[in-house]
Amino acid sequence: MKPKANGYVFALSAIVIFSIQDGISKHLGAIYPPVFVAMIRYWVFAAFAVFLAARAPGGLAVTAVTKRPALQVMRGMLLPAQIVVIITSFTVVGLALSQAILAATPIFVALLSMPLLGERVGWRRWTAIGAGLLGVLLILKPGGNAFDMEFLLPLTGALMFAIYVIATRLVSRDDPAMTSFFYTGVVGAVSISLVGPFFWTNLAPFDWGWMLLLCITGSVSHYFLIRAYDMLDAVAVQPLTYLQLVFASIMGVTIFGETLTTNMIAGSAIVVAAGIFTVWRERVVARRKAGLSR
Repeated sequence: MKPKANGYVFALSAIVIFSIQDGISKHLGAIYPPVFVAMIRYWVFAAFAVFLAARAPGGLAVTAVTKRPALQVMRGMLLPAQIVVIITSFTVVGLALSQAILAATPIFVALLSMPLLGERVGWRRWTAIGAGLLGVLLILKPGGNAFDMEFLLPLTGALMFAIYVIATRLVSRDDPAMTSFFYTGVVGAVSISLVGPFFWTNLAPFDWGWMLLLCITGSVSHYFLIRAYDMLDAVAVQPLTYLQLVFASIMGVTIFGETLTTNMIAGSAIVVAAGIFTVWRERVVARRKAGLSR
């Protein structure tokens, strides 16, 4: 039981740190170009990924070997682009509303797993997907007001991350987790460095402290999440990740003066419930295919 308890500690710690990271990203993204903020963050993240890879069994020489190089590069390029979109969304749309829509990512993963992974989805998961999409529509309030084009930012971010998750599942069939983590950091840092210098901005002295904290939280949160998945099943970790929506809402209201609407709260509840059911159902189906009773 001790490793399992430690897994929950790592998962909750990662979620809290992710939430702090989001708040800092919103603060810096409102002052500096999001591409610039993401680039500095990725430089530290890449150094952290190389450090972990060097300490892994076999070192860098073994960790860098991949059977899916094209897909690993695609993953590495996609994630920093998604981070830029999300930082922009935090600034333009708001922290709480962005996280409410990002909570629908497991729904989009289930939807995309059919054409991209060839998975078959039964009526239970179809029902959850439909309910989750209705929850997203409720958050976006299409009935009362005209659709705000700014909402495309968090929607695009959620879809991009869903594709990243699908790609990660594909490479996990051939490559170990540390190899994927290595390529995420290194390829991501290289790709964003091709664009980021054009948006270079001198940071105010005080904001270097925020940037340093952003880099630290980015590395520590990913490490804690890796440790959590080492000790717990994804079905145990996923429900906890929705606490990030709660923390984001608290920060959005108390620190950034955002407003929570009834539609957003109700829609978020539907999305979270649908997401938890979808992840749980995927685990049930996977274990059934593996010949396990539970």
